[in-house]
Formats: sequence, C-alpha cells, structure tokens
Amino acid sequence: MTEPYDLITMGRIGVDIYPLQTGVSLAQVETFGKFLGGSATNVAVAAARLGRRSAVISRTGNDPFGDYLHQALRDFGVDDRWVTPVDAYPTPVTFCEIFPPDDFPLYFYRRPKAPDLVIHPEELDRDAIAAARIFWITGTGLCEEPSRTATLAALEARAKSGPTVFDLDWRPMFWGGEGGASGDGGASGAAAMAAARPHYEAALRYATVAVGNVDEAEVATGLRDPAACARALLDMGVELAVIKQGPKGVLAVHRDGRTAEVPPTPVEVVNGLGAGDSFGGSLCHGLLAGWDLEPMMRYANAAGALVASRLACSSAMPTADEVEAFLAER
Repeated sequence: MTEPYDLITMGRIGVDIYPLQTGVSLAQVETFGKFLGGSATNVAVAAARLGRRSAVISRTGNDPFGDYLHQALRDFGVDDRWVTPVDAYPTPVTFCEIFPPDDFPLYFYRRPKAPDLVIHPEELDRDAIAAARIFWITGTGLCEEPSRTATLAALEARAKSGPTVFDLDWRPMFWGGEGGASGDGGASGAAAMAAARPHYEAALRYATVAVGNVDEAEVATGLRDPAACARALLDMGVELAVIKQGPKGVLAVHRDGRTAEVPPTPVEVVNGLGAGDSFGGSLCHGLLAGWDLEPMMRYANAAGALVASRLACSSAMPTADEVEAFLAER
C-alpha cells in the first residue's frame, strides 16, 4: 500500500433483493432488482461516489452471489482486497418491502451464519487500518464471534490514530431480540439491548465518533433524550456524537463545545433504507474535508434525502455534484 485509504469500513455485506413494485407485500411482488448491500459496504460506496478512496473488510460466501458482490464493489470503485470467501456459508441476501413514506420492513437471510461474521483477528491488515484516514465499524460486527473479537482487535490496532467511527447500527434480530428498542421491542428488545450494551461500551472506548438514531443510542447509553444521549456518548470516550432524529433532523455535539442541530431535508420518500448509509459516507467526506459541524450535517442530510428519494441503496448513492445541486435548490 503506497498511500492510506481515505476510508476503510468493516462489517456487513450481502445482496439486496428489492421489489420493483411499491406499496405491496412480498407475497404480491412479481419482479425484483438485485443490488450490492450491507450497511458498512454502502457507506464505503457512498464515500467512493464522493471521490474518496475507500475499501471494505468483510466476507462473502464462495458462490455466484459472492462473485457478484466483488464485481459490484469494483464497479463502484471500492477496493475489495479484504473481502474474502467463506466456503461453509452462503452469501447473505436481504429482502425488503416498500411502503412509502416510512414503512420498509427488512427480511434478513443470514443463517446458519453470515460470512461477514466470520472475520478472524489474524486476517486483519492492522497497518492499513491504523493508517486509514477514517476507520468505520458497526454494531452488527459485535453481535457474534469471531467478528466481535476481530472488530475490537481492529479498533485496538487503530488506537484512535485518526477519526474512528462507530456506527451504532442496532439490529435487534441479530442479538436474539425483536422490535426497535425499549419503547417498542417488548421483553426481547430489552433483553437484546442488555446483551449488546457491554460490547457497545467496549467499542466506544476506541471510537472518536459515534453516529446513530435514538434507538441505537439507547443501546449504548440506556437513554432516549437526544441531547442526553450525545452527552453520555461523549462521557464514554468519543469526541463527536451524531444523533439522527428522523423528522426532527440531526443533532451533532463535539467535546470542544460545538453543537449543530439541523432540520431534515424534505423529499418525496421512495425507499428510506439507504439514507443512513449515504449520510454516513457524506459524514466521512465532511470529516476528511475538515468542515464545521453545521455544513457537514446539512450536506450529510441532503445526501441521505437524495437516496431516500430513490429505489435502491448502493446504486442510489449521489455524487458530489448531485448533492451540491440539490443543496443549491433549497
């Protein structure tokens, strides 16, 4: 490696199978589209679309869907050298239903085990992780071994040598729960959060940036008020806490006392599933550019809104020209 990557992400990869009809259940859908998916992967794609040199650490099955994911990563300009095959498990697929503007159920097919949870610590390129301008990990990577140990080993190798982002990325079904958080997850949701919290706390000790919505922040902090969540995350070791609040916009709080609270960017929503990943890639873009909090949050909001107005996730990630034109119209 001759120069550091702008961004290395580590985590989930798979094939998104999205219906080409909206407003109907999977039982009635007749045609589907196939797309590169997985939150950490989509963040790398989003950054690459903005001109950043990005790579993904993940694993696929040793099958045609795995071949497709490698080709898709290359087509998007994302380095796939650390995406390796696992013979024992198939490449995961994820189906969704599309009921705009705010109902997009996901159906994950990741059993008996997803290959991206079979990342081993000894496989990591620790030098590249330490040298990357930004390193990004997710909560899902902590849900099972050996990915959990590998994720923490990567964070330890990173040692806060630059911006280190923890995407709180709460998926209760990967932790034996259901629902979103304590408010709507019932007993299993609370139990899943209790199982996850110690691992979130361990990862936060190595992170400089935490980003997530209120449900995800609750997993880490036990709190639901956005401002209180941000303060708690700062107390847990990060320098910047970014709390996404849906229709209330986004709150960003820095350890140095700077804050920004930015309203959402209104669009006609087609599929909201990729918006958070587009936000994440744009957040990295802004961090790399050294932007102040408010313009960075406005840009990330706009990038997320553009993806929400489109059907797919990875292939919907906007270019810098598209984001700037979109912002100029507002």
